[in-house]
Amino acid sequence: MTAQTLPGAALLAPSPAQKHDLMYYLKGAAAGGICCSITHGALCPVDVVKTRVQLDPVKYNSGLVGGMRKVVAEEGAMALTTGLGATAFGYFVQGWFKFGGVEFFKIKAVETMGEEKAWNNKTGIYLCSAAMAETIADVFLCPLEAVRIRAVSDPDFCDGLADGFTKMLKADGVGGFYAGFLPILAKQVPYTMAKFAVQGEVADAIYNSMGSSPGELSSGTNLGVSLTSGVIAGVAAAIISHPADTLLSKINKKGAGGDGAMMVRLANIAKEVGFVNLCTVGLLPRCVMIGTLTAGQFGIFDTVMNALGASKFHFHDPNEKH
Repeated sequence: MTAQTLPGAALLAPSPAQKHDLMYYLKGAAAGGICCSITHGALCPVDVVKTRVQLDPVKYNSGLVGGMRKVVAEEGAMALTTGLGATAFGYFVQGWFKFGGVEFFKIKAVETMGEEKAWNNKTGIYLCSAAMAETIADVFLCPLEAVRIRAVSDPDFCDGLADGFTKMLKADGVGGFYAGFLPILAKQVPYTMAKFAVQGEVADAIYNSMGSSPGELSSGTNLGVSLTSGVIAGVAAAIISHPADTLLSKINKKGAGGDGAMMVRLANIAKEVGFVNLCTVGLLPRCVMIGTLTAGQFGIFDTVMNALGASKFHFHDPNEKH
């Protein structure tokens, strides 16, 4: 069997220079799926505690470390991995469409608008590309996130992802998987828009301060830029999307918000919790989680893209002299 006939050989082959074809987008999607799955899976214990704090702030009122100790003391260490299967798989799917989608939409925008106009409007392109990609990704993520939150809020609910899907389908029907679709859009779309726009702007500012482009620097330096800009972008995105994240955690808890339409239940939860609590309860652990997660995502994305023989698309100022 030759190298060309090995499974996945096409995906591993270097992309032709400056050619953004189907294989390039598949590599971007694969790198996105891998980076999101790894980072969200690794931070599953933090997410378990964050979700518990949002669902029961009276009981879990001793911060991130205190919350972890309480969960371990009452339910054992394995409770911190609750929903790991749904998290890893769900965010692989989401990362596939999100990162792959952002690459697709921003490149198509440049091809349509031209380099100079795209450079002058790159923040808007980041925002629109991220919004479109995230909306598509959330259609696939929402059912998995619903199972994860139900499992975290009720540890006895299921024995894994498949069991959780079966039980939710039987109890709530298909609609149960999308009870949190509006809150997940309200959380994820602004979060992703902020994440990609802030990361892109911060990375550009760092490169400008160094007087170099990504192609002129080593892979280690580029990785450092990705990690630094990722931390800043993650904290900004976490703050912006936190109220919707709290609503999402609560709407998937059985009986939350009473009966009636989804918007009525969301309004009831918001009134019960209060605006200040929506914005602040669980925010610190979420900033820690999302800041770390976002830095890891951009770092892993760039690393995987390089391993696949491709490199992330960067906007280029056509008037810049080299």
